[in-house]
Amino acid sequence: MPDSFVTGLESQTQEQMVNLLNARLADGIDLRLAVKQAHWNLRGRGYIGVHELLDEVSARLGESTDMMAERVAIMGGFARGTTQVVAAETKLDAYPVELTDIEAHIDALVSRFKDFGKSLREAMAEADEAGDEDTADLLTEVSRMVEKDTWFIGANAAA
Repeated sequence: MPDSFVTGLESQTQEQMVNLLNARLADGIDLRLAVKQAHWNLRGRGYIGVHELLDEVSARLGESTDMMAERVAIMGGFARGTTQVVAAETKLDAYPVELTDIEAHIDALVSRFKDFGKSLREAMAEADEAGDEDTADLLTEVSRMVEKDTWFIGANAAA
């Protein structure tokens, strides 16, 4: 690994956090691509509102994955965010590519957002247990954004 710019954490802990962050990075990139898949293909009542919302959600996911990747680099690791790595490492279910119905997209996205949120909470606990408060804090920030976007997307479901 290249030089780390983190002080106060043993190299073994940093390596553990690099692996943890790269795992969530793969999920985050996968989720962002799922959001864009829905954005490009959805049809139905409320289209423009959901279409525009998904652009905003995608941008926030991009910010989140960027923060995780930069934390990996700060710790002396290599961010692993290529499509090949993401396809091999993501823990999220594959997104259906032939959906058009807004409700079906909302359901598919909310399900994946919840799964990602759960994995973020588990990673937060692992980072906290390892004594890396900065990584735990970063993951908490990402988790807050993901939960808010889960709500924004899910609120578009028909009652």
